[in-house]
Amino acid sequence: MKTLHTADRVTDLAASLVFYAALGYQEVGRVDLGDGASLTMLKFPEEDRVSLELLHRPEDGSVDVGTSHLVVQVENLPFELVEWPRGHPDGITADDFV
Repeated sequence: MKTLHTADRVTDLAASLVFYAALGYQEVGRVDLGDGASLTMLKFPEEDRVSLELLHRPEDGSVDVGTSHLVVQVENLPFELVEWPRGHPDGITADDFV
């Protein structure tokens, strides 16, 4: 398992690019998602891969601080989707075994 990159949602892409450029990041490329939305990929000059992704969706309006995600590469990823019973507390509790 390894971290591939982090991703941050940004309200003002141009201002964000100025900020990250001042830190030393360089733009690698951009993916147009349509409707003005985009993914901008950044890396430091000494890195051979993207280390930061900026997600910009103008239609979403202002973004809350801390809205981001971490991209991790794994060998195998089992996951489960569950339709939780209406009215049941989130998660399994000791009461489920009574």
